Amino acid sequence: MPPKHNPLNLNPLQLKTLTLLQELARIAGKPAPEDEPGGVAITELPNPHGDHFHLGEAVVAARDATGLRNPAVWAALERKGLIHPKLPEAVILTPLGQEYDTGMREAILHRAGH
Repeated sequence: MPPKHNPLNLNPLQLKTLTLLQELARIAGKPAPEDEPGGVAITELPNPHGDHFHLGEAVVAARDATGLRNPAVWAALERKGLIHPKLPEAVILTPLGQEYDTGMREAILHRAGH
């Protein structure tokens, strides 16, 4: 039987937020402290200017990033073992969070000239 897509039943906002955290970890992540083996620390979240922000070479619509500042989304991702908030210093993307296939990358990370 093929693996179930979205086995943790994340809602669309949670999937978008996890996708952005995965990209932030890829672009600017740092090794997590020793008490978080395999984790990646994300120490800065992007700030939109106007209706978008830049994430590496991609442009992201601000409407796709509302979960980055939503405590309920962070709580759900933490409860499912995808992140460990260490605020205000960082959020740790766990190995499960790094590997989870959200299926949203191409939909929200737009690779176009600006």
